[in-house]
Amino acid sequence: MSNKMRAGKSGLGYEVEKKMEDNYDREEQAGTPTHCMKWVNAVVGGDHAECKDCEWKNFCNHLRDGVVLCKLINKLLASDGKSPITFQKKVMSPFVAMTNIENFNKGCEEYGLAKEFQFQSGDLWEVRKGPFLNVINCIHSLGFVANSKNFIPAYTGEVTKYP
Repeated sequence: MSNKMRAGKSGLGYEVEKKMEDNYDREEQAGTPTHCMKWVNAVVGGDHAECKDCEWKNFCNHLRDGVVLCKLINKLLASDGKSPITFQKKVMSPFVAMTNIENFNKGCEEYGLAKEFQFQSGDLWEVRKGPFLNVINCIHSLGFVANSKNFIPAYTGEVTKYP
């Protein structure tokens, strides 16, 4: 179902989504999505096509099927001496993409990322700016866990706090 066929949000739902979009905009100004994109590109290297544009929709669509995320977590798990997660490289349906995303989250937990830093598959699959912030926060946090384990390439994002 296309987003254009959905009724627009109103009331509390609108306010929550607007606040999430504003938070994404603040993170974007701080450079967090760019740091995340560059780190993901550096880690997966030649194993996957690079995302060259950090505009949120392009980055979201690049990650949307979960394949890049699964390759990312498998590199981290391998460096930590842990078994890789399974995933499907050819994604022909939303179900397969969401399974890849769930497997990525399981791999993150196995790697040492706290569960509260994970995101829901819909945050990525629905391609909405506000919820995409959850994906960025997950990658950002995963980068710092990788840094704590001396993973190279190191994540160079900065920690941002809201007032």
